[in-house]
Amino acid sequence: MSLEGKVAIVTGGSRGIGFETARLLGEKGATVVITSKNLSNLEKAGNKLANVFSIPGDVTKEQDVKHVIEKTVEKFGRLDIWLIMQAYFLK
Repeated sequence: MSLEGKVAIVTGGSRGIGFETARLLGEKGATVVITSKNLSNLEKAGNKLANVFSIPGDVTKEQDVKHVIEKTVEKFGRLDIWLIMQAYFLK
């Protein structure tokens, strides 16, 4: 499956399942935006992944969610995939 030309946001993309999901999407051809509220982890992850754009943000804050979406659409002109990779949503 190719994701060439698709733009994805992966929240919690700086580590764990989110990081691996972002890596896989990038390998499949997508441009991936990763978010994290931990700036250090975000920077490290952004340096390890191809086709990645990092935006700091906390998905529990509406303002941050709006900012991430706005910046993504501003930079890439679209948003095709939105993946929320936060464990606390599973509780």
